[in-house]
Amino acid sequence: MLLRILSGFLFAGMSICVKTVSAEIPVGQIVFFRSAFALIPLVIFLWLRAEFPHGLATRRPLGHLLRSSLGAAAMFASFASIARLPLAEATLLTYLSPAFTSVAGVLLLSERVTVWRIGGVVLGLAGVLVLVWPELGHLGMDAGRMWGYIWGVLMGILTAFALIMVRSLSRTENPGAIAFYFVIASMIVGIASVPFGWAMPEWFACSILILAGLFGGFAHISMTLSFRHAEASLLAPFEYLAILWPILADLLLFDMPISSAFLTALPLALAGAALAAIEGRRRR
Repeated sequence: MLLRILSGFLFAGMSICVKTVSAEIPVGQIVFFRSAFALIPLVIFLWLRAEFPHGLATRRPLGHLLRSSLGAAAMFASFASIARLPLAEATLLTYLSPAFTSVAGVLLLSERVTVWRIGGVVLGLAGVLVLVWPELGHLGMDAGRMWGYIWGVLMGILTAFALIMVRSLSRTENPGAIAFYFVIASMIVGIASVPFGWAMPEWFACSILILAGLFGGFAHISMTLSFRHAEASLLAPFEYLAILWPILADLLLFDMPISSAFLTALPLALAGAALAAIEGRRRR
């Protein structure tokens, strides 16, 4: 449980770093730095577990390519959403992923349509609608915020399909290999964004970018270790505790008030994620 709480805290630290530099550093460059420096703790972790480099061998290179591409695109969409929205709202949109994963399971794995799946999707989308509603139908609509919502929903969809691929790959592949190739693909996506503009970061921005990568890498390791020591059902409530850190960051670091739309959307989105998670655990 402590490891799961730590992972949520570290992921929040990564998001805070991304938000801090998003005004001056292009998203593709942030993706590259986050991935490159996450590789350091990941390689050390795999080496300590005697899984590097032989544990990276694979029988399904095309599967890794698809999963890594989806994951890298999801990271790009997530950071684009963080750059345009308050951190709490961007984080709330990540809770759409379990509901979308249920839909992806039906479409790709021929899993059954259940009341739990339908309820999770309906509640999750209702939360998004409540969150976006104040921006709709107004002449002064903030285009940046709307794009932030669009990127956030796209991130949820891409993450869902990436998780379906992880589920498929994990039957035959080493989890360390799945994580390693995802990081490499994200670095490639980041480098590919150079023609669209990169900035020469000053020492402060550069240190924040490095911290984003280290936070992200250690967060993944903490989450992985937490599932080695406790059942997923026991750790589930701590997934929803993680929303507290972005709320505190908005209030204390970025001086952004919490909107009434967010407070209304929060229980809907969390309930949708909970229903989707409950359905998955009932099936297992």
